[in-house]
Amino acid sequence: MPLEEGVLGLLIGGFSVVMGIAILVLLLLWLQKKNNSSAYIWTLLHLLFFSVAVYFFIKAISFDYEHVMASEENSFQIAIAGIIWAFSMVCLIIGIFKFSNSKKVISS
Repeated sequence: MPLEEGVLGLLIGGFSVVMGIAILVLLLLWLQKKNNSSAYIWTLLHLLFFSVAVYFFIKAISFDYEHVMASEENSFQIAIAGIIWAFSMVCLIIGIFKFSNSKKVISS
């Protein structure tokens, strides 16, 4: 798919910065709280799988559109991205359930 020059770099850079901050915050919270590790693991898996899905999507939109099989290749890459994204959402839902089932400690 034709894009303006520089857009792909901005997309990759912006996504990397935002995802890096999200992963860093998640890891810092995990180290700070040190409880409910499975919820943090599932949430981290969501972020990692989502990053892989974005990789395949960016690969699809940056594919040479003049290639003979461009349409088929783009469809395949987007399908892979969609499947991985769906799996990442399952991980997020499991993480949310794990967080909601955790017992709250009330300090007096």
